[in-house]
This record gives sequence, structure tokens and C-alpha cells, in this order.
Amino acid sequence: MCIACWGCIFGKTTLIQKASEVLQSSGVPVDGFYTEEVGQGGRRTGFDVVTLSGVRGPLSRVRSEPLPGKCECWVGQYVVDDFFQVVGTSHHEKLEECVINEIRKMELFSQPFIQAVRQTLSSPATIVLGTIPAPKGKSLVLVEEIRGRSDVKVFSVSAPCLQAPHPHLLLRPPCAPVLQHH
Repeated sequence: MCIACWGCIFGKTTLIQKASEVLQSSGVPVDGFYTEEVGQGGRRTGFDVVTLSGVRGPLSRVRSEPLPGKCECWVGQYVVDDFFQVVGTSHHEKLEECVINEIRKMELFSQPFIQAVRQTLSSPATIVLGTIPAPKGKSLVLVEEIRGRSDVKVFSVSAPCLQAPHPHLLLRPPCAPVLQHH
């Protein structure tokens, strides 16, 4: 398994998209999702989940106050939607590569997502390329569980790495030295 640990918040989606494109164009069965900012008028209004097959759905949206009588999960100014309805719909039996971008607080409000991540990581035939946040503040149980697995290699990635001229280098075992740049 290869999990990239991000100290910054910029560029991880681009890197995941490039790596996924390289895998798909090489004929490797790949599935998974990435998150993408949603904006309006130059202002970020939330995040969407986008599967590698192109299905899109909301992950979170900005809201200033809770809806009356509704139990909602909040991360800062964002209300988290039940995004697993989007990512949980795709599954390949002969999956070689699974892309999970990201495993962080918003996604961890979904118990089905947590179970699916654990199941995917436990599958010996599947290689996972994913992202987790750099350690800071309160730890997230699943993130620390992933970080502590003996079959997971965590690389810290920063902005200079994202300028790599050949994104296919990221896919060389053991997840390419280019991922080790700081």
C-alpha cells in the first residue's frame, strides 16, 4: 500500500488525478475517488466526490447555521453530506489499484466509508494509492490505524514533489522516490 501524507492542502487532487490517468491508460483496472473543490464567484462553497468512472456527488457545502430539527455533521463551515452513496456504488471484483483521495475528517463521518476503507486495505490483491492528513492536533482513529499498518508505506509529500515532470514515476514500486521530496 502507498499512502501519501500531506502537510499542505494544495496539489494532492492533481497528483491523484495524474496517477489515476497513468494507471488507466496502462490498462490497469482502477477504481476509487477524489475530492474536488466547488466554487461560485471565486469563493469555495464546498467539495464534491468524483469517482474515477465520472460519477459526481456532494461531499460538503458551506452553511452558516444548522437546519432546524436536522442532525448534521459539521467540519468548520461545511456540512457533510452522505457522500458514500456516490463512492459506494462502484466496485470491481478484479481491482488491482484503488485510489482513495482523501481519508480525513469529513469522510470519516461515514461508517460505511470507514468499513469500505478497512476492507479495501485488507484485500491482499488490491494496491491502494491514497492520501491522509499530516499529523497535527487531534488524531483521527482510522488515519492513525492506516499510518500504523505494517503493510502501508507512508510518504510525506510537499509542493516541490508535485512539480515532477513524469507523474508515472509515482507508480514505480515502492511508490517512487519522487514521493519522498519535502
